[in-house]
Amino acid sequence: MPDDIRLPPADPAPPPPASHGAGIDWLVPCPEGLYCPPGDFWIDPTRAKPRAIVTHGHADHARPGHGAVLATPETLAIMAARFGPDQVRGQPLGYGERLTVGDVSVMLAPAGHVLGSAQIVITHRGRTAVVSGDYKRRADPTCPAFEPVPCDLFITEATFALPVFRHPPAAGEIAKLLHGLEVFPDRAHLVGVYALGKCQRVIRMIRDAGYDRPIYIHGALAPLSTLYENLGVPLGPLLPVAGRARADLAGELVLAPPGAVADRWARRLPDPLVAVASGWMGVRQRAKQRGAELPLVISDHADWDELLQTLSDLRPEETWITHGREDALAHAAAGMGLHARPLRLAGYGDEDDDSPADPAGPQPAGPQPASTGG
Repeated sequence: MPDDIRLPPADPAPPPPASHGAGIDWLVPCPEGLYCPPGDFWIDPTRAKPRAIVTHGHADHARPGHGAVLATPETLAIMAARFGPDQVRGQPLGYGERLTVGDVSVMLAPAGHVLGSAQIVITHRGRTAVVSGDYKRRADPTCPAFEPVPCDLFITEATFALPVFRHPPAAGEIAKLLHGLEVFPDRAHLVGVYALGKCQRVIRMIRDAGYDRPIYIHGALAPLSTLYENLGVPLGPLLPVAGRARADLAGELVLAPPGAVADRWARRLPDPLVAVASGWMGVRQRAKQRGAELPLVISDHADWDELLQTLSDLRPEETWITHGREDALAHAAAGMGLHARPLRLAGYGDEDDDSPADPAGPQPAGPQPASTGG
């Protein structure tokens, strides 16, 4: 487990090309996101726009107030639950379906990040660009797996784009958690999870490991967990922590947002054993900051090997890299004989979302803080 991850690439990244790569000059990086002029739409814009295509429901990619939104039905449902139905005027597009938007063809392909997450596949003048959003290559029982789509231009995240990030199998991390219940049967096992995606994935993996007892959840996790079940992801019996006697939670699994793990809220639990599920738990300093006695390295992002595997599978003429360790991945791509450059777009978190399903209610329009998970 490394102590810190502020590691520079071995050599400087190659300089950005003077012109657009892959013959694609119709996808333009702007301060507020990617803009497609021939389709007159934005992809995951950080400000409200007349027309937006949204890759998934995390707060750094999905914003309220757009005039019209194109996304998967699941992402539209998540946005409506988070922002309120009146803030989301959307058109659903299923995976594999094609739609003409302006002068371009648009298709959505699974990204494997969270329920409803999609890669945006844009074809124009015989050239194809894929905006992957956030993605992972690992199996996830709560969403369809990532599908590599042949393309001329591939736009990839770089959240965990350093060689120190090689995530272990998630099933082994869940086994550690369940083993803790056997070793410490009198302690509540408090697991910090993000409300959208991580919570439901961890619950589903716990169920798949054979745990069929009720799981107790913080109130902030309930709305999106209910939505996942309504969208066809069974989670088994979930009970609220509120109203439970302290003694009743001994030896039980309790899930809460990471912010609640170190809050007064956690004091209602009997001798809690604190676990946090995040790709960042492979970094000793991060685990210590979170107060994790049991760090669980479970990520909803591609790790270093998965990022390189994806570039190797696709071998696009041009790769653009955004939100994360951009220079390190650009340098590795150059070593593979690929042409890549960092985009350095602002406003996108390099981690998962910590804010959906806020018990205070729908979030207001306007810029939101970067997210804080992994």
